Amino acid sequence: MQFTDTHTHLYSEAFDEDQDAMIKRAIDAGVTRFFIPAIDSEYTDRMYALEAKYPEHMFLMMGLHPTHVKENYEEELLHVEEQFKNRSFYAVGEIGVDLYWDKSTLAIQQDAFKRQIQLAKKYKLPIVIHCRDAFDAVFEVLESEKGDDLYGIFHCFTGTKEQALQAIGYNMKLGIGGVATFKNGKIDQFLSEIDLKHIVLETDAPYLSPVPFRGKRNESSYVTLVAEKLATIYQKSLDEIAEITSQNANTVFLNIKTN
Repeated sequence: MQFTDTHTHLYSEAFDEDQDAMIKRAIDAGVTRFFIPAIDSEYTDRMYALEAKYPEHMFLMMGLHPTHVKENYEEELLHVEEQFKNRSFYAVGEIGVDLYWDKSTLAIQQDAFKRQIQLAKKYKLPIVIHCRDAFDAVFEVLESEKGDDLYGIFHCFTGTKEQALQAIGYNMKLGIGGVATFKNGKIDQFLSEIDLKHIVLETDAPYLSPVPFRGKRNESSYVTLVAEKLATIYQKSLDEIAEITSQNANTVFLNIKTN
């Protein structure tokens, strides 16, 4: 039984003291592939160092995180573009809009989001979307860029059933993590109505730990706890959840289609 964590910040400072042990715990738990989203230029070297240590397990994305879209975002976008000229990545991410921390940057967040979607199209890659308190703003950009060449993952999906269906309508899988295990998470109330072919597993480590570790540092081995919750929701075996969600990740990141 092998799991895929489609979204984990394993290069985070939160893991500086035990990164190797934490990754070993995940691999021992059957989590064998880790898709690594970018934040900004300050973390690029850390991402590359992580990949160099675990080349068979780490799959890097490149992008500018919406909370890091500041006055210098043009320079940051140039950095992203330069990385794509130097090497290949598996996705453009994480990108999107975050209005939880700062609403004043909405216009430049949407601009950065749109331009990075266009970068993904140029390289024929998926996007990985960060959306916090910003569904309307995100959907506005997706609507302007919709098409067969727009696809990816709506990371850490926490919206309504209607928003889930809207995201799927833009060729997005739903990234499901620890929130699905929360009593007040709400998404567990309708997930069974969403076909499992649209779902991928994630942790967003070190954030959003699933129950029973809620409030503590998250790590990639905990993706199995999310899978257990989905097994209950979908009334399937853990093996089936692992296989189907990993196949879904293959479809997005590796362009490997399955029946």
